[in-house]
Amino acid sequence: MRFAGRGAGLSATILDGRALAERIKLETAGEVAEFVAASGRAPGLTVVLVGDDPASKVYVRNKEAACKACGIRGRVLRLPSTSAQAELIAVLDELNADASVDGILVQLPLPATIDERAVIDRINPLKDVDGFHVDNVGRLAIGSPRFAPCTPLGIVAMLRDAGVTTRGARAVVLGRSMTVGKPLALLLLQKGEGGDATVTVAHSASREVASIAREADILIAAIGRPELVRDDWVKPGAVVVDVGIHRRDDGTLCGDVHFPTVAEVASRITPVPGGVGPLTVAMLLKNTLVAARLAHGG
Repeated sequence: MRFAGRGAGLSATILDGRALAERIKLETAGEVAEFVAASGRAPGLTVVLVGDDPASKVYVRNKEAACKACGIRGRVLRLPSTSAQAELIAVLDELNADASVDGILVQLPLPATIDERAVIDRINPLKDVDGFHVDNVGRLAIGSPRFAPCTPLGIVAMLRDAGVTTRGARAVVLGRSMTVGKPLALLLLQKGEGGDATVTVAHSASREVASIAREADILIAAIGRPELVRDDWVKPGAVVVDVGIHRRDDGTLCGDVHFPTVAEVASRITPVPGGVGPLTVAMLLKNTLVAARLAHGG
C-alpha cells in the first residue's frame, strides 16, 4: 500500500504490521498443531498481571485471544495492586516448577513498590518468553540468542518480510530502553539475515539527535515522545519504523513520528496503529512455541 504524499516528495510504502502478524499467527498455529501431535500437549503460556492498569489489561486480553486462536494454552493470573514483591516471587517460583507452563510473562509496568529487575530475573530463563532475563539479554549480546524481546523481533521480521537490506545499512535507533532500543540494536548487529547493520543508538543525552537520525538508511523511533520525528530528521528514501504509541487530546493515536510529513520523505514507513504493535503479540506466540520445544527436548 502506498501513502499519497501531500507535497512533491516521495510517496512512502506502508509497512502493514497487521497483515504480517496475521500471517505469522497462521504459520505459528500450524507449527503448534504439529507440536501437539508430537508431544501430546499444547504449549502453555501464563501471563501474570499485577494491578488494574487499563493499558495493561487491554494488552493481556489481546494476548489471551491470540493464544486461543493459535492453539496455545493461555492463562492469566491476576494479582491485586497491593501485592507484595514476596507474593509475586512466590507465584513465579510455582510457575517455574510447573512443567505444564512453558512460557511466563510478567506484564509491565509493575507497581512502584516492586523491583522489576528482581522479578524478571526470578523467571526461569528457559521460560522467559519476553526475553528480559539477564541470561537471555547476555546471550543476545554475545550473538547466541535464545529469546529476544518481542517488539524488536517483530521489527526485524517486518524488515526481512519487506525485503529491506540490513547488511551494511546504517541503522539509527532512537531510544535505549531494555524493552526496545537496546535489544533491537543487538538484533540488527547479529550476523546473518536481518542483521549485519551498522548501528547507532541515540537517546535523551545525545547531542544533535536530528542530524544523527538523518544519517540513517533505517530509522527506528522508540524515543517515547509524540510526533517528535519530522521530515527534516529523515534522509530521503529511508525506511522509518515507528515504535511509539500515544493518545492525543482528541482521542486519536499517534506515534513518535509525524506521519504526514515523514511519509513524503521516506521510502517505507509503519503506521500507528497497525504497524509494529500487532507484531509484538505474534512474536510472543513464536517465543512460547520455542520454549515448549525446549522443554520437550527440541
